[in-house]
Amino acid sequence: MSIRRLPNSLINRIAAGEVVERPASALKELVENAIDAGSSQINIRLEKGGLDLIEVSDNGCGMTRDDIALALERHATSKLPDEAIEMVSTLGFRGEALPSIASVARLTIESRVEGEDGWTRIVNHGEIENDGPAAIPPGTKVRVEQLFAKVPARRKFLRTPRSEYAACVDVVRRLAMARPDIGFTLTHENRKAIAVQAGESGPDRVAALTNKELRANSVAVDLVRDEVRLSGVAGLPTYNRGVADHQFLFVNGRPVKDRLLVGAVRGAYAEMLARDRHPIVALFIDMPPELVDVNVHPAKTEVRFREPAMIRGMIVSGLRRALDEGGFRAVQRPAESALANWQTEPHAPDPQANIFTSQGPIGGRATVQSQPYPSAVQDTGNAFTALNPDEIAPLMGRAEEAAEPVPQAVSHPLGIARGQVAKTYIVAEAEDGLVIVDQHAAHERLVLERMRKAVEGGTVASQALLMAEVVELDENACDRLEARMAELSEFGLELERFGPSAMLVRATPAMLGSGDVKGLITDLADELGAYDEALSLKERIDHVASTMACHGSVRAGRVLNVAEMNALLREMEVTPHSGQCNHGRPTWVKLAHGDIEKLFGRK
Repeated sequence: MSIRRLPNSLINRIAAGEVVERPASALKELVENAIDAGSSQINIRLEKGGLDLIEVSDNGCGMTRDDIALALERHATSKLPDEAIEMVSTLGFRGEALPSIASVARLTIESRVEGEDGWTRIVNHGEIENDGPAAIPPGTKVRVEQLFAKVPARRKFLRTPRSEYAACVDVVRRLAMARPDIGFTLTHENRKAIAVQAGESGPDRVAALTNKELRANSVAVDLVRDEVRLSGVAGLPTYNRGVADHQFLFVNGRPVKDRLLVGAVRGAYAEMLARDRHPIVALFIDMPPELVDVNVHPAKTEVRFREPAMIRGMIVSGLRRALDEGGFRAVQRPAESALANWQTEPHAPDPQANIFTSQGPIGGRATVQSQPYPSAVQDTGNAFTALNPDEIAPLMGRAEEAAEPVPQAVSHPLGIARGQVAKTYIVAEAEDGLVIVDQHAAHERLVLERMRKAVEGGTVASQALLMAEVVELDENACDRLEARMAELSEFGLELERFGPSAMLVRATPAMLGSGDVKGLITDLADELGAYDEALSLKERIDHVASTMACHGSVRAGRVLNVAEMNALLREMEVTPHSGQCNHGRPTWVKLAHGDIEKLFGRK
């Protein structure tokens, strides 16, 4: 078998397999070329998610007739002035994009340099179709039509126009986020999806491309270490999403999807978020080009750092420092010595200490007294009484008079409710210790199990809203919900499309009661986007039901009476999996009598 040279047309198609995987890949290369051309405004137009048409227009430096011809040759570029490829500072530099796209589509290039005549060239799947003058303003316009029309093996592996459009939006969003000095517009089938003005600040550009609420629910990140700078914005731990699609990472202005960086973000938020929630971040790393290799993959989305441990440490420490400086808006990590403080014995009594006393026999209503130690209380036989009732402080906790004899804890594994702490935790006395229950986490699991049974029996009742609520989402999220409206109605959730970027909620599952409708719909859209659309909703019942249950459960901060607390405990005892909430956290913990005795030095 003899060795032969491959024809250029086949070489370009092979290269296209790496560079042009889908419309979003081609769009990325074209927009990067427009950015490198020094443009201040880039306009993008798509038809059918880019399958029928991708058009990118810019007001950059433009190309001459000879430049256009050379740009369509492989490995011809204006962005690498010498052979120092490790020092490249532009986005596109390999010289493969345009000839690769031209080999699998109908490519039209129109360009004009300031002060010269414009020129156009049309290449149809590798064959020159037209070459002549063009009347256009300074800049460049590139049209890509009929992508993979003559490569059916590749065309059939593309997804639906809706999915391809979502990928294109993500590409434009990331590139626009990296360059707030450039204006971007994206129009899909005559409907404008993205429009941002040039000259915005970094945080404003990030908020405009994600969610306007991010500006008020984020902290600024700024850390410099040697020659490397980390900047950007980080969402508060409580402001999170159900999927990790809002994590934007950039290295020297280049959008990247690097496992090291993603892992570092996850590590920084590890102690503040549930395992199925993801933070919203936009992080920019600026460093000398010789410290990072951007030539790892033709798509240029992967990078390699010379000192990866240092970069990871910067991200973790930078994020944690920014979140800590955000004050009480951020979830605080407990100190490592918190539990050890339980066993710390004071060397001297605190004269300002609060002493709990009771009026009447032990077991009556608790009160709080502030008195100088040691004369604060005195024993009067079978009860403690305050020496100075006029100085009794207001109640610091809450307890209720027993309307009937208190049940015995012997017959109940989770015990009998004795009170509520911080309007969040139920304190119960069991036969063998003290039980503390997270009321929201516990009720969330109970609601989920009820919903599972109701869906299996086909008896999920819906509750019509007195006033239908409009929930604004991005267009792709609305598309996902619209495609599943019939199946969502089986859960008692009735939705309608309300324009390109909003959903109208007419009814919610009755068992959820009145809750945060906007939060429920937003999380459901995220949940649907996290799994393959080929699966039916019934196969994802746990994920959807779990999201609904979270919004229908008793919230932390709600005051419960003793009867409600005991009812919750009794239902937990007969409900499967009630020991953990839907997010994997424990719903209750127990402090055994022996452990309590150890705290007081009795053992």
